[in-house]
Amino acid sequence: MEEVKLIGFMCNWCCYAGADLAGVSRFQYPPNIRIIRVMCSGRVDPEIILDTFLYGADGVFIGGCHPGDCHYLQGNYYAEKKIGMAKRLLKAAGVESERLRLEWISASEGERFAEVIREFTEEIKEKGRIKFEKEEMEAACIAAADYRLRILATKERELLDDGNKYGEVFTRYEMDRLLGDMVREEYEAKRILLKLKNPMSVKEIASELNLKPNVVFRRILDSKRHELIEIHEIRDNTPTYIVRQLNEGGITE
Repeated sequence: MEEVKLIGFMCNWCCYAGADLAGVSRFQYPPNIRIIRVMCSGRVDPEIILDTFLYGADGVFIGGCHPGDCHYLQGNYYAEKKIGMAKRLLKAAGVESERLRLEWISASEGERFAEVIREFTEEIKEKGRIKFEKEEMEAACIAAADYRLRILATKERELLDDGNKYGEVFTRYEMDRLLGDMVREEYEAKRILLKLKNPMSVKEIASELNLKPNVVFRRILDSKRHELIEIHEIRDNTPTYIVRQLNEGGITE
């Protein structure tokens, strides 16, 4: 059976030091994981996480400092919110969110580090190699780069405690619902953009993506407003649309 491939992004100040301690102390853990040191877990972008899955990782592990111990004060808080958003996008793309794991591990917890990695590796082995439709994962990757999702993910505490600029304070339920709706909308919009490499009508897109035509039309209007797509031609009194620009990373304005 082919071995699973895991990637670990680990905070320099805590989890990476814990991994180093595990090695020095000879605490054993599987060799499936490849470690990438980052200065803070909060710097691990959702787009990077989803790209890691797109290019072949079966599981992604993020290790940061315990809450209250972050070298940069709130980095691990931002990491938690960003990873929550990444899990929603993974689920939208048909991938188990359990393949992405976040843990707080200090520099003195070498034994715990080895234990967590053993546990995570076994969990991913049980699930097997990752499977997804490439276009669906590409759409999730592009959606992860959307500025609205990134702002909302990092402004959650402010909206819960202080409210928005109009003084409206959100409940936890309202925040979860808002983020869920925005993730779904952005994912749908990016799937539509990827389909529009070739001219298509609203009805054709709706049929291929199994979406309601009115939903497709709303997403097209939003994308057209941001100059991401344009009308290609009128075919039998029906407009067809095409994306304005594509590059290797996805959609660009």
